Amino acid sequence: MPNDPFDAIADPHRRHVLEELRRRPRTVTELADGLPISRPAVSQHMKVLLDAGLVTARAQGTRRIYSVNDEAFLPLNLWLDQFWASQPVQPR
Repeated sequence: MPNDPFDAIADPHRRHVLEELRRRPRTVTELADGLPISRPAVSQHMKVLLDAGLVTARAQGTRRIYSVNDEAFLPLNLWLDQFWASQPVQPR
């Protein structure tokens, strides 16, 4: 069973990774270059994102290339849309 995608995107490093992957697929080494954490830490973050289904990985030689899984964001978008559509706006 996949992990909760909302838990996966709660971490600022994982959100940064997703923003980078949205621009283009990357390796862990490429992602680690833009973060103040180690490559092993980035690998752990990638595991969380993979388990949540938010990213995919493909082998290219000895490297793994990570990409955003666009379809996995549909349920998040639907939930947010429904949340805002069902909440009356309260005057301030």
